[in-house]
Formats: sequence, C-alpha cells, structure tokens
Amino acid sequence: MWIEKYRPQTLDDLVDQKESVDGLKALLKTPGTMPHLLLSGPPGTGKSTVALCIARQLMGESFRRLVLELNASDERGIGVVRERIKGFSQIIQATPSGVQFGLVILDECDEMTRDAQTALRRIMETSSRTCRFILICNYQSGIIEPIQSRCSVFRFRYLEEKDAVGYMNRICKGEGVTAEPGAIAQIFQSSGGDLRSAINYLQVAAVSAKGGKLDVNTVNKVVPVAENELIREMLRLAFHGDFLKSRDAMYELMGKHGLSGREIVRTANRELGRLHDMSDEKRLDAVRALGECDFRLTQGANEDIQISAMLAQLSLIGKK
Repeated sequence: MWIEKYRPQTLDDLVDQKESVDGLKALLKTPGTMPHLLLSGPPGTGKSTVALCIARQLMGESFRRLVLELNASDERGIGVVRERIKGFSQIIQATPSGVQFGLVILDECDEMTRDAQTALRRIMETSSRTCRFILICNYQSGIIEPIQSRCSVFRFRYLEEKDAVGYMNRICKGEGVTAEPGAIAQIFQSSGGDLRSAINYLQVAAVSAKGGKLDVNTVNKVVPVAENELIREMLRLAFHGDFLKSRDAMYELMGKHGLSGREIVRTANRELGRLHDMSDEKRLDAVRALGECDFRLTQGANEDIQISAMLAQLSLIGKK
C-alpha cells in the first residue's frame, strides 16, 4: 500500500504542519524532559506518522521493544487501560539515545470512555518517570480536561493543496506514473484535505490508468465526484420544496452508493457553500438543521429518519 510505502520516516519528511513539527523538534532536543503529548486534528493530516517518527527518533533500534501502540477505538475499556498500559508502564530501560522510559502511542483516544480516560489520567501521573504517552485524537473536546492539562497539545490542520499535490507527484514519479496536473488536483479536492485518503485514491486511479498515464477521465471513475453532485442535487431539490424527490436522492446515496448518514451530512455541509442562490439567513438556518441532524446521528438515532427530517426542514427553509 502506498500509504505505508511512502509514509515519512522522520519529522523532516513530513508534509506541511511546519508549526507543529518545529515545536516537536524543540522538545526532542532534550528527550529526557519530554512531556506527554496530545496530537489533535482531522484524519489524514499526519498525526500517527508524527508519533511514529518521534518513537523512532527516541528509541532507535529498541523501537519495537519499547513502544506500545494501541487503538483506543477498539481497546477503549477501563480494563485495557489498567492492564495493558499499566503493565507496559513498569518498563525502565535505557536506550542508545539515553532515553530511560517506554513510549505508549494511543490512537483515537477521544473514543475512550470517560471511565477509561479517568483511569488513564491516574496512570499518566504515577508512571511519568518510566513512561511517556502520545495521545492522538480527531477532536480535542473528546478528551477530559485533566488529561489535556497533563499534555503538551499540538493541533494539526488540513494540508495545503500545493504541499499535498507536490507529495503525490513525488509518489507518481517513484511509481513511474505520468499524471496530468488537473488529475492530481482533483484527487486532492475529492479527499477533502485528507492526504491518506488522497493517496489511496491515487493508487487506485494509477492502477486503472492505461499505459501509466493518469488523466482526469480515469480519476472520475474512482473518486466520489458523482456522490458529491448527487448530494448537491439532493439539497437543491429540498430547497426548491420537492421533499419527495430529495428523499429519493437520499435513499439512492445510502442504498446504491453505500454512504452513511454522517457522511451525507458532512458532504452536504461542504456543498452548501456551492449553492450561490441562497440568502445568508437561509444558509444559517440550513447549517443549524445539519448540525441538529449530525448530533442526533452521534447519539445513535435512525439514519434515514433523521436525514429525512433534515430534508423536511430544508424544504421549509426553502419556502420562506
């Protein structure tokens, strides 16, 4: 997989995120006093890669032995925190770089239960002499305040197009793929700033390309452009008061294209900006309706009922 083959191995190789990288480099000049870290930001912006780069720099050849990687969305219970992490935190081992602690990388920690986070807070406090934690999350608000106060927080942002496109062009060069500039730009725009997703699209498109030449037509076959257009049309129908047809478009998105309710809401939020025939008041009401729907979906509500309710609200907004 290209996302692993071309994953940066050092902080200097990282794409964009200059402010965060410079701050981390400053901390790593004195690794013995490095605090716990909290890396926060959208998916595909380099948080996990940064954590692995830090681990390699600190641990050297002992990387595999002195680093514990966990995905909190799978192993988020209080038992895992107390047993696996607490057991690992007992390690006291000198490394070639002089570091005398183990390193725990905990991905998607905003998915941990509050009980598990409370247990983790205590473990971070008692094991700071023998262990450092790198916590990774998409939403900093999902982390309890006592943990945030024990970490140096680094916020990651969506990548700049020129940096991401340049990186994908280097991948194309390494794989012997000739890509049109417009094709690479379209892949990035379809990924919504997520470089991991963009590289996956790039690999699929490159395999589909004839003769190693990647053009816009080939990209259109693999990126979800049609889905975005269908969501835009769904919104347009709703705002024009045609609720039934907009709901039919919604069922097509969920049934034929396999999109989840939250994916539809997320994309609809972006596509609202492309509907220029709306007043500011209607746009504000529409965003409020999307936000209410998204909240209900996070609480486990039925997807098609909530999206239908959202479209009904948009139809009423359109009739104002």
